[in-house]
Amino acid sequence: MTRIGIISDTHGCWDTKYPEYFADCDEVWHAGDVGDYGIIEQLSDGGRIVRAVYGNTDHGEVRRRCKEYEIFEIEGVRILLIHIGGYPGHWAQGIRTLINEHGINVVVDGHSHILKIVRDPASGVLVINPGAAGKQGWHKKRTLIRLAIDAGIVKDCEVIELGS
Repeated sequence: MTRIGIISDTHGCWDTKYPEYFADCDEVWHAGDVGDYGIIEQLSDGGRIVRAVYGNTDHGEVRRRCKEYEIFEIEGVRILLIHIGGYPGHWAQGIRTLINEHGINVVVDGHSHILKIVRDPASGVLVINPGAAGKQGWHKKRTLIRLAIDAGIVKDCEVIELGS
């Protein structure tokens, strides 16, 4: 079993609660708009694996060190980590192709600042958007997600509210 912490849209905001909530996670995935590469370094403190992509507002070191998207497999589950992915019926350009070409089971994205966990009825793909963990934007609550992947099954998904 692999425990995962998911975060997005920090926009340079570090919160001392991040390591507390991700303490038991084997990996942390950041779905873009990082804002400051130091956030990725702090999330990886203690040797934890951090997978991060850049978002539309990222520049500098974040753009140089992160990719536009990552495709990888954990415990038999194929994941697409991207900043702007959309959701079923409203996919961003090129996402449906990536899903089909790479046999994606889970899309993790950010950008909208809207917490969303939904399954595509057409393909069965699970879409996870952790909302926004930073303070920049119109969202009212800052959120993170924790879950586990065990032998091909995504389970124990929980939403963590960080407050306003």
